[in-house]
Amino acid sequence: MSEQNFDIVVLGGGSGGYAAALRAVQLGFTVGLVEKDKLGGTCLHRGCIPTKALLHSAEVADVARESEKYGVNATFEGIDISAVTSYREGIVSSKWKGLQGLIKARGITVIEGAGKLVSPTTVQVGDDRIVGKHVILATGSYSRSLPGLEIGGRVITSEQALELDFVPNKVAILGGGVIGVEFASVWKSFGADVTIIEALPHLVPNEEESISKQFERAFRKRGIEFSLGVRFQGVTQNESGVVVTLEDGKTIEADLLLVAVGRGPSTSGLGYDEVGITLDRGFVITDERLATNIPGVYAVGDIVPGLQLAHRSFQQGIFVAEEIAGLNPIVVEDANIPKVTYSDPEVASVGLTTAKAAEKYGADAISTYDFNLAGNGKSHIIGTAGSIKVVRVNDGPVLGVHMIGARVGELIGEAQLAVNWEAYPEDIAPFIHAHPTQNEALGEAFLMLAGKPLHAI
Repeated sequence: MSEQNFDIVVLGGGSGGYAAALRAVQLGFTVGLVEKDKLGGTCLHRGCIPTKALLHSAEVADVARESEKYGVNATFEGIDISAVTSYREGIVSSKWKGLQGLIKARGITVIEGAGKLVSPTTVQVGDDRIVGKHVILATGSYSRSLPGLEIGGRVITSEQALELDFVPNKVAILGGGVIGVEFASVWKSFGADVTIIEALPHLVPNEEESISKQFERAFRKRGIEFSLGVRFQGVTQNESGVVVTLEDGKTIEADLLLVAVGRGPSTSGLGYDEVGITLDRGFVITDERLATNIPGVYAVGDIVPGLQLAHRSFQQGIFVAEEIAGLNPIVVEDANIPKVTYSDPEVASVGLTTAKAAEKYGADAISTYDFNLAGNGKSHIIGTAGSIKVVRVNDGPVLGVHMIGARVGELIGEAQLAVNWEAYPEDIAPFIHAHPTQNEALGEAFLMLAGKPLHAI
């Protein structure tokens, strides 16, 4: 048995783990990064990047179908799924090679293999002991299922959905959150019939309610079917497909059932509980500075309760490296982390919803304004509908920004700054938003709340 010693040992090479490693070496620490699979984790290989590549292929398919209305003569000939796969894999491979090169160039030692925490300072990989003055747990997440619902055959998760070598004729999707609606959007654009099953009252249920309702109208217009407010009961498989049964007795027949009910923390069997790390339903419990109950051990990313987003993991990795260095980094609350759903239409938000703001400040203490993208020139040009809703404290700062429409994910940067810097609409209104851009719609919403609307009625 050999032993390697570092200032910091990071268990997991996904978004949170490699960000922690990169920032730590910048700050002068030596780092051992343990990864059992490929650097980049779920986001790069099975999540964010490959799914967004699929969504771009889907967008191109839709543009080809609709080209005539823009005065372009083009013919949509169908989906070559092998070419789509090649395009997707090419992007992932390029990003992976770039990350490997960056990690190597920064002098980070990568230890390949399955690691297990065996003490507050030690991760064991095979016969090797990787010892650090500090340990950062960053082991990510896995696709969850429901109790009694086994994955296999025609019942698949997002990982298997990415690897399909055909476009199904009809798909049932269990879960109307981000993963479910993104795959629904892709498959509809590829020509499949899609039905979403969501037990809660709305699709994208964690978003502003008015945004969810607009989203449902948009999906209905696209011909995507959905069942809301009724729970899944069971599924049977046969040679030709699946039959999904809901608790109200309704049945849905499809070629496949995609289970998209969220992601669970990958902590089982990794030694966390044996070492004494406090866990709750598999999640690692930390304080607001991401320290566990064991001195010197931190946790970041999807294993920490809260939003499961790659950019949250990335930020937390940087945060912990700076915390260990004594830089006292700023804590960003989950509510103030931007969220984007990359379906058609996109949904983007940051900050408090109207309901959460009313709960915190009182309904009479807040104001909202909803700017319809129909009044925005660039939105009209690219053929999208939607809105931008801003929530503020009366005579106070912006609390939340909630958007729906094509490309609104690209607008979230300004919204994030407004919310996190507690800007007043009156602070932002004087700034110039380039014309014609969708960014102007944000400016119009701030102008309205500042009491000087130009286009609002």
